[in-house]
Amino acid sequence: MAVSSPADWVVHKFGGSSVADADCFRRVASILDSWAPSRMGVVLSACKGVTDSLLALVSQAERRDAVWRDGLIALRQRHEHIATSLLTRAAVDAYLAGIDRDLQDLEGILQAVSLTRSASRNVTDLISGYGEIWSTRLFRDFYASSGKRSGEVRWLDAREVVVVEWGPLGPMVQWQESQRRIKAAIPAEFEGTLIITGFIAADARGVQTTLGRNGSDFSASIFGSLLDAREIHIWTDVDGVLSADPRRVPDAQVIDSLSYNEAMELAYFGAKVIHPQTMAPAVGREIPIWIRNTFAPDHPATLICARPTSALAVKGITTIENIALVNLEGAGMIGVPGTAHRLFGSLREESISVVLISQGSSEHSICCAVPKEQADRAVDVVRAAFSRELADGQIQSVEVDRDLAILAVVGDGMAGMPGISAKVFNALGLAGVNVRAIAQGASERNISVVVPAKAATRALRAVHASFYLSSHTVSVGIIGPGTVGKVLLEQMASQSARLRRDFKLDLRVRGLLSSKRMLLSDKGVDLSLWQNEFAATDRSADLAAFVEHVGVDYLPHRVIIDCTASGEVAKHYANWLAAGIHIVTPNKKANSAPLESYRALQQARRIGGTHYLYEATVGAGLPVVQTLRDLRETGDEITSIEGIFSGTLAYLFNVYDGSREFSDIVGEAKQRGYTEPDPRDDLSGTDVARKLIILGREMGLDLEMADVQVESLVPAGLELGSIDEFLQRLPLHDAAMKDRFERATAAGKVLRYVGRLTADGKATVGVVELDRKHPFANIALTDNVVRFATSRYNNNPLIVQGPGAGPEVTAGGIFADLLRLSAYLGARL
Repeated sequence: MAVSSPADWVVHKFGGSSVADADCFRRVASILDSWAPSRMGVVLSACKGVTDSLLALVSQAERRDAVWRDGLIALRQRHEHIATSLLTRAAVDAYLAGIDRDLQDLEGILQAVSLTRSASRNVTDLISGYGEIWSTRLFRDFYASSGKRSGEVRWLDAREVVVVEWGPLGPMVQWQESQRRIKAAIPAEFEGTLIITGFIAADARGVQTTLGRNGSDFSASIFGSLLDAREIHIWTDVDGVLSADPRRVPDAQVIDSLSYNEAMELAYFGAKVIHPQTMAPAVGREIPIWIRNTFAPDHPATLICARPTSALAVKGITTIENIALVNLEGAGMIGVPGTAHRLFGSLREESISVVLISQGSSEHSICCAVPKEQADRAVDVVRAAFSRELADGQIQSVEVDRDLAILAVVGDGMAGMPGISAKVFNALGLAGVNVRAIAQGASERNISVVVPAKAATRALRAVHASFYLSSHTVSVGIIGPGTVGKVLLEQMASQSARLRRDFKLDLRVRGLLSSKRMLLSDKGVDLSLWQNEFAATDRSADLAAFVEHVGVDYLPHRVIIDCTASGEVAKHYANWLAAGIHIVTPNKKANSAPLESYRALQQARRIGGTHYLYEATVGAGLPVVQTLRDLRETGDEITSIEGIFSGTLAYLFNVYDGSREFSDIVGEAKQRGYTEPDPRDDLSGTDVARKLIILGREMGLDLEMADVQVESLVPAGLELGSIDEFLQRLPLHDAAMKDRFERATAAGKVLRYVGRLTADGKATVGVVELDRKHPFANIALTDNVVRFATSRYNNNPLIVQGPGAGPEVTAGGIFADLLRLSAYLGARL
């Protein structure tokens, strides 16, 4: 790019939202005042909504609806209101005199339209172009009167300069004639500001025409070329070009720079960028185009140029909605030249737009994406074109699949870079999005996939996050915000800022559910205030509504964390997994349920392509399950597993030394919160048995609860009744436990409550006597300890030991599983 000077032209274009009212006019003037160049071209659109209002007048006149006269009055009043706020009374009167002349002309034209009930294209173009005339005249008067800028402020009617001819591809600029006219209109020595009408032009006969929708952008590019401008600035109501639609990806970011080709690809696939056709004049001269925000001029902007310097391989991800896929399939197509020509020729003749084409190398089928509203006509056209082949069986079918969308991933940096496609499809797979068709050009600048319309937002967010253009969002629902759940929320709150900052991981807690109430939030519960919000909610618990909210389709990844011990909640796991919702839990009920239910759970996980993590079911935060998996997956053979799996029972037998009654220690443990609310849940040994079943099934054993020999420490006759009654009657049985303790002590041994499991499926749970030097005999008060005897760890078994009970360590194990899940889903941890 050449070194710039104050004499270089700079072209600015302001859209309708930028000139919507008087304050907007002042804002535009302030922006222009801040620019150094002494020569500026300022292209304005009509004030927001005016062009639509003018076109509505045409429609009303064609229907002989007299309301068009009221529309003319409303347009005058609107412009008068803006002018009164900006100009002196004399200037307002002069400006309105011009509008009144135009309105008189418009009234005559619309009267003629009403009489004929028809408006030709020339008439429509003439009427729709008045908005730009009115906005630019008003701004010229206002800006010239401000006196803040040196040089002349001149109004330039684009109809006197830009000559176009309409063709099949739209308006084509007659450059030679337009160049001659700009030189005649603007002398080379001109110093000042041109206020230029956007959108409108003239044909070779001098008849007014327009440049079509986005015409003012086109005007800016045309005048940038005619004036040989240094750069073009398109001012709109957003911060540059965003990496995705912010309504669907709230943390989409401004793209720093794009090549012309990248911008064209994004625009074609629906992104809010300058229209591809409107860039053509600037592209021809390699004039840089800036996309800026009128309402935040200091915010980041996007540069569109020939050679951008951005380091991003992927610049943007966008979608086209309301797509249908037409598929032509048949063995008779293989190796037959001209099939594609006939297919697309038939669609072209019926003016059916083809958005995307995909064909396998076998030539057995070819499909194309078309606008959904044209789908039925497209199928009829293709069937007619191949009617003979369909009748003869050479073509088996012409089918259409509606309710689809196209996701496009765009970036020049993708060319020659391995792994881009893999990342796209991996992100879609992890988000549970089915891909119906794929297309990629030889330039490798664009990867397009056809996906179900209902999954389009989920797909967009998943792929956007996979390239770290936005946070990796996981929709989290927590069931049971009680003892463990409360601590988990505290741990998540303490790390959420770090996870967002360092890893772009957004663990968005969108729902909390207890047995009585629930709290739902679209934007995510504030983890620093959740207890207040949860206590204040009056919404009754509704598990189905909770799951529907957490499992919302537009977020790519959804997980339910079950912090309860409820068997009723666990019964829903299979349905959730099959529906694409991941599960993290310390709840042992599902994995120790009857084998039939357990197998259905695993099948549901495979069907849904989901993850089911339950490290905290055994040993709380200790890596017991993961260690077992690692041993088996690396080929080690498990001989046996034994351990102290209950922190409660570990405490009881560590503390019990015969000097105090066993029942007293049970009562003390309950007061300290070491036991379940009903100590019998611990003393029965059922919890330990469930853990053995979980480990046994991880080993590949078909264990059921009935296969585990369990010694319960709940004395016979005390299984039923209230908790208080149990605690009152428990001392009656202290003598039996003291007798066992004394016999063990006399033999130089200690008592421990141990679970044992062997490779042949033998499983036992109960009190055993161990040597005082045994690893299980010397542990901390509430420790769990698990010993793996394997082919590798034979003479010296592998031991995992540490706190195996308590809210903090259990919540830590759940949190670790949640982070592990996030990594599986693509988060870069």
